[in-house]
Amino acid sequence: MKKNNQNEVVANENVAIKSLEEEYIIEVDNVSMEFYTRDEKIDNLKELIVRLIKGKAQKKTVQVLKDVSFKLKKGESIGLIGHNGAGKSTLLKLIAEIYRPTKGTVKVNGKVAPLLNLGAGFDPESTAKENVYLNGAILGYPKREIAKKYKEIVEFAELEDHMHIPIKNFSSGMVARLGFAIAIDVNPDILLVDEILSVGDENFRRKCAQKVNELRENGVTFVIVSHNMQQIKSLCQKAIWIENSEVMAYGDVGEVCEKYQEYCKEQKK
Repeated sequence: MKKNNQNEVVANENVAIKSLEEEYIIEVDNVSMEFYTRDEKIDNLKELIVRLIKGKAQKKTVQVLKDVSFKLKKGESIGLIGHNGAGKSTLLKLIAEIYRPTKGTVKVNGKVAPLLNLGAGFDPESTAKENVYLNGAILGYPKREIAKKYKEIVEFAELEDHMHIPIKNFSSGMVARLGFAIAIDVNPDILLVDEILSVGDENFRRKCAQKVNELRENGVTFVIVSHNMQQIKSLCQKAIWIENSEVMAYGDVGEVCEKYQEYCKEQKK
């Protein structure tokens, strides 16, 4: 009887371990996204109100994504490839919960650091130091945690002599470096990257690439938008090719990139 109980405990532990291994950190299920635009240009609020009253302000639906599905386990990475306007950046914003899908569901299990538009949450009138804490709060981290990371963030951004200067006086490259340093130094579970691994000079880009590889080795999950196929292949195991809002291919990164590159060659003929 005692042996049976032991076997039952072992079996339950195995089930629990298997269940944990199979848990997905990102689940995108049959997601579609639509935006509404107006057929004609309306220059001011008064004109819009008049047209609405008269029933002349016509709007149309634009399909940005259609029936997109994929799943990622912790530590897996996926590249989103396709031409400009295909819907890749919109998909990143859905995962970051900036947008809500028109149809379908997006489930995320972990802390997300969105490297989408670096510096978008900065206050131009505040100093760089104040913006470190502000941006950290936007990402959902308490002040005491950012205080512990502050020195590392500043050193990584290479802005030690500029932290008491208002952000409005920074160059776009300096803003991007600070935004990148904050996002990657707050121990995210998921990193969303949209064409920003080329910020700064060559030495800083090399440092960024090294940090990204370090995070990947530590089990951080990546979702990356890039037109650089070599970058996608080096950082990701999987890829999704999106064209005209729809998934054209999904699976092994090498196979999907090859299909996309063949399509691009055909389009040039």
